[in-house]
Amino acid sequence: MSELQGLRAMVTGGASGIGLATAQLLAARGADVAVLDLDPGELPKPLHGFTADVGDDAGVRAAVAAAVAALGGLDILVNNAGIGATGTVADNPDSEWHRVLNINVLGVVRTTRAALPHLRASSNAAIVNICSIAATAGLPQRALYSASKGAVLSLTLAMAADHVREGIRVNCVNPGTVDTPWVGRLLDAAADPGAERAALNARQPHGRLVRPDEVAAAVAYLAGPLAGSTTGTTLAVDGGMAGLRLRPRGQ
Repeated sequence: MSELQGLRAMVTGGASGIGLATAQLLAARGADVAVLDLDPGELPKPLHGFTADVGDDAGVRAAVAAAVAALGGLDILVNNAGIGATGTVADNPDSEWHRVLNINVLGVVRTTRAALPHLRASSNAAIVNICSIAATAGLPQRALYSASKGAVLSLTLAMAADHVREGIRVNCVNPGTVDTPWVGRLLDAAADPGAERAALNARQPHGRLVRPDEVAAAVAYLAGPLAGSTTGTTLAVDGGMAGLRLRPRGQ
């Protein structure tokens, strides 16, 4: 598949998990891809790595400028970088709320703000924000994380309205629980990792964790020219968690 041939893409948080799967799929479909990450490490070819902390505006601007220079322009921005948080509304101090919102929400703002002048010069401009099922479903012990992703969902809609007449499409993907290194660390820290994984599998109607490549496929669709009339939308990749209400097995 080569529907992204000739396009230039940037993926934040692209060195592992959903971000890496997305960067690799965009490249496989023909795009020239830059990865921005705290630690790009040794990325597989043909990905270009740039060190960036989305919590630092000056660093983001410098990394975006360097990536755009290397790519020769920019057509696609995937705002994937983010951090997790657990607990109820009472469990985290103000400092943790500021830290998570700074990365998960303002990180999207900073990267998009730096990328907009370059996206405006593209005839196939698209932004895809990685949101979460936590933005649309009440999940226990996820108050802070849910609030941050709810903000990303609202921000996506506002950005889509602001930039549609500039030819820039903005959409988001809402994954369910994805089998990523972060989820792996949560499972490892649980009192009974096996039982916790089984509970997470069962929470999604199709009975398993979402794979990173499944999220990447949704991003690639929304980023590509074939989605040219799609903007301001949310694409759930959650095994049916957002909308299905199954009866217990055997009933």
